[in-house]
Amino acid sequence: MTAAPTIDYRAPRTWVTLAVFLVVVIGVGGLIGTQSIPGAWYEGLTKPPFNPPNWIFGPVWTTLYVMIAVAGWRIWMLAPSSTAMKVWFAQMGFNWIWSPIWFIGQMLWPAFAVILVILGLIIAFILVARRVDPVSAWLFVPYAAWVGFASLLNLSIALLN
Repeated sequence: MTAAPTIDYRAPRTWVTLAVFLVVVIGVGGLIGTQSIPGAWYEGLTKPPFNPPNWIFGPVWTTLYVMIAVAGWRIWMLAPSSTAMKVWFAQMGFNWIWSPIWFIGQMLWPAFAVILVILGLIIAFILVARRVDPVSAWLFVPYAAWVGFASLLNLSIALLN
């Protein structure tokens, strides 16, 4: 029986890889966020009573992006060719296209379709990652909760408009 792979926290490569994951995930997410700022169009939409204030999205997404990056890094260090890593990359790609579809394209229903795909991929990641690294799976639980809430918000705004 072979031992499960472990992360060598003493190796410089480990920390460089973590830095790359953090910079890419937070950097691309931040860049997309600055290019798809809610404007007059968004302000003019009818929103449900549970719509959070705009200021909450930046801190929440920054925190989630750190957790997403750490989860991706951990899986990459343990099993870079795994299904979990492939699902991680897929959810990241869909995550990054949602804001441009919603805020720039102003397409509520296509954005809803994308967010449902994101939610499905997040759940898939949790299920496959838990076998590789339970910590990574747990890091995605708040992300799943937030995207579940965001899906309901997206649907509500689409229905109201």
